[in-house]
Amino acid sequence: MPLLSAFLLLLVTFTFASTAAAETVRLAVAANFAGAVEPLTAAFRAETGHDASVSLGSSGKLVAQIRNGAPFDVFLSADQAKPEALAASGEAVADSRFTYAVGALALWSASKDVDVNNAAALRNGDFGKLALANPRLAPYGAAAVDVLKSLGLEDSTRPHWVQGENIGQTYQFVRTGNAALGFVALSQITVDGKRPEGSAWIVPQSLYAPIRQDAILLKRGAQNPAAEAFLTFLASPAARTIIHNFGYTTE
Repeated sequence: MPLLSAFLLLLVTFTFASTAAAETVRLAVAANFAGAVEPLTAAFRAETGHDASVSLGSSGKLVAQIRNGAPFDVFLSADQAKPEALAASGEAVADSRFTYAVGALALWSASKDVDVNNAAALRNGDFGKLALANPRLAPYGAAAVDVLKSLGLEDSTRPHWVQGENIGQTYQFVRTGNAALGFVALSQITVDGKRPEGSAWIVPQSLYAPIRQDAILLKRGAQNPAAEAFLTFLASPAARTIIHNFGYTTE
C-alpha cells in the first residue's frame, strides 16, 4: 500500500509539472495558410503539450498590429520581406527566420459552368468580376498583379477587379459567386492533393515571383518556450507533410 501511494503521488506530481510547464504560443498567420494551420496546431499540441492560438489576416495588416503592440509570439507571413523588415527594426529575432512554405497561385472558379484551364479564361473577358487580394497588403495579391502584367492583361481586366482585404476574403468572393473568377492560393482549393469543387488553372511559376513564406520569432515571444517549440515543430518532417498536403512545397 505505501508503494502504491508513493506511485500515485509521483504520477500526480509529474502530471502537475507537465501541465505547469505547458505554455501557449500566440501565432499571427497569413490568411492563405488558414487551412494548413489548423491541423498543424493540432499536431503541435499532441506532440509538445503546448497550446496555440491563431490570428489570421493579411500579412500587411498583421505587421501593423505587431508594430502597434499586438501580443503575438510568432509571425507566419505570406512573404519574406515583412519578417525581414521586422528583424531589421529589432521587433523580431533575426536568426530565427526561415522559409516554412512556398506558395502557388491559382485562377479559380467555384462554378461548374465555368471552365478554367488556362489564361484564355482571362483573355476572352467573358466574366463579371475578377477577385484578387489587395496587392498593397497581401503577397498573393501582388503575385496576381504580376501575372496580369506578364500576360499583358492588367489594363483590360482592371475594370473587373474586386479586391479582398486578404486572400481569405478573396477566396470567399469566388466561393460565394460574387466573383466569377479569382486569383487564390492553391492551398485554399487543395485538400490532400485534390480540388473538391470548381475548376482551376495552376498559374505557371514563370509568370510571378516565387511566393516564399517566412516564419519568424517575434521579440515578445523570445521568452516563451512554446514559441521556440512551435518553430522547431514547423520545420519538422511531420509538419512538412501536413504543409505539402495543402498544395505548398518546402525548401
